[in-house]
Amino acid sequence: MSVLEYPVTYTEAELIDGLRARDQKVFAYLYDHYSPALFGVIVKVLNDNHSAGDVLQDVFMKIWRHADQYRNDKGRLFTWMLNIARNTAIDILRSKAWKLGQKIQNISEDVRLNDGKLAVYQSVDHLGFSKVLEKLTKEQRVLIDLAYYKGCTQEEISRLLGIPLGTVKTRLRNAIIQLRNILNK
Repeated sequence: MSVLEYPVTYTEAELIDGLRARDQKVFAYLYDHYSPALFGVIVKVLNDNHSAGDVLQDVFMKIWRHADQYRNDKGRLFTWMLNIARNTAIDILRSKAWKLGQKIQNISEDVRLNDGKLAVYQSVDHLGFSKVLEKLTKEQRVLIDLAYYKGCTQEEISRLLGIPLGTVKTRLRNAIIQLRNILNK
């Protein structure tokens, strides 16, 4: 069934209840509606379409198996699924023992910083991330890209950018607070 063929839409609460009840129709709906966004994030982290497909399957298996671990007081269902996707992709990078140089492969290929604007892969752009990220400073966008999409640790970012670890931590924290403020408006 394609996205256009669903006669009904679900509220977030219905999706959560359906997942916890192991309702296969709800799961299929979730997959059809959210897999493109999750795939985009996985591709962004891995920079590899072929591997991203396999990781996406792992992500949905984790979502299925761990639905009872979702807590709505911690955030929205989509955010929870997005974190699972990002963390799984980062785990793959680290399990393959990719070196920092391989993870960061020429940042300019992934992120274009022209006129202070950030252009993110089109696969995740439909989520509105690029519009939100444009509101951050150039410095904050680079940190977010390295930490959340490339899976770099704060120590790796410090070495890569040649700035003190404490500065990386402060700037990254400020960027996250700024993102939270933007998203809560």
